[in-house]
Amino acid sequence: MLTCKKSYRDIPFAHRQHLHEDHCALIHGHNWGITLTFACSETDTNGFVVDFGRLKYLKTWIDQHLDHACLFNQDDPETAALLANAGDLFKPYILPNCSCEGVAQHLHGIFDQMVRAETSGRVWITEIEVVEDSKNSAAYRPE
Repeated sequence: MLTCKKSYRDIPFAHRQHLHEDHCALIHGHNWGITLTFACSETDTNGFVVDFGRLKYLKTWIDQHLDHACLFNQDDPETAALLANAGDLFKPYILPNCSCEGVAQHLHGIFDQMVRAETSGRVWITEIEVVEDSKNSAAYRPE
């Protein structure tokens, strides 16, 4: 198996950990980074695991869904009220768990399917690392 990595940096988005006992229960933002580890058994005709120049579909997804968004846990009891008043104030994104760990796992489910579809199954994602403000990170690696 061969691997390579692609990083997307300085993605501003906010989140709220509604069950947290401290300040993380408030809506707050970070600059995030996402590093994808791609894998394959056989390279393409150029000898690449993936052609980094052909990953624009991933950047487009990030820009559409995460850039300047506000992430909420799907079980946050305030989400409905916040969405009712969102208007043009913020771009909501709802997922099962908006912790660093939860974002990594959620993105794996999305990006792995996209990469497999774009490469006819030749390439998959073995790990996604999510970095919060360059100080904290979490990674998801499927078993």
